[in-house]
Amino acid sequence: MEEKAKKNQINIELKEDVAQGTYSNLAIITHSSSEFVLDFVRVMPGVPKAEVKSRVILTPEHAKRLLHALTDNIEKYEKMHGPVKNIEPAGGPAMPMNFGGPTGQA
Repeated sequence: MEEKAKKNQINIELKEDVAQGTYSNLAIITHSSSEFVLDFVRVMPGVPKAEVKSRVILTPEHAKRLLHALTDNIEKYEKMHGPVKNIEPAGGPAMPMNFGGPTGQA
């Protein structure tokens, strides 16, 4: 049984340039009947244009697995570190911290 489990394992390589990661503070998600597209964007304060830094295309089944994995990991994170603040306004998603938009005083 243990040998069968080892046979079904996959060896995943993480190259150094990929291991560095890419910072994103905005995700735009779209879908069709056959795929989900996740665009990861880095929005900089005061810069009116933002660039997609990475695009990931998933099947609906993999998108649902990702949803469950994120939910599980957020629950574990919150048990250790406390609740994550929800910064989304009641009317729906907005640009993070009004980046690129008007500024005001707090």
